[in-house]
Amino acid sequence: QVHLVESGGGLVQPGGSLRLSCAASGRSISGYAMAWFRQAPGKERAVVAAISWSSGSTDYAESVKGRFTSSRDIAKNTVYLQMNSLKPEETGVYYCASKRGAGVAYTRDWYDYWGQGTQVAVSS
Repeated sequence: QVHLVESGGGLVQPGGSLRLSCAASGRSISGYAMAWFRQAPGKERAVVAAISWSSGSTDYAESVKGRFTSSRDIAKNTVYLQMNSLKPEETGVYYCASKRGAGVAYTRDWYDYWGQGTQVAVSS
């Protein structure tokens, strides 16, 4: 079992920045892939960023490329999502997820473990 806990959400003005963290505990995630999903009000949960734990390689939704960066700290068993130049439409609950196997995936069905989510509100 993998336990994921997100933190770092909050209220930010348009154009502002936030850094989300996802701390993993339980079994080793060394061979796992991780991802960040966003669920906006009334919408489906969609991937924002994905990262391979072993290689650190990342991929992003087209809409956030150049503004969001995902990284991991192996020693801390933590994944981060740095979000810059935030837009109001990026308001939602952000979830961290992990899947067995190093390859990243882009739909929620592939992911085995989920955090409880952290709320991000982008508003003036």
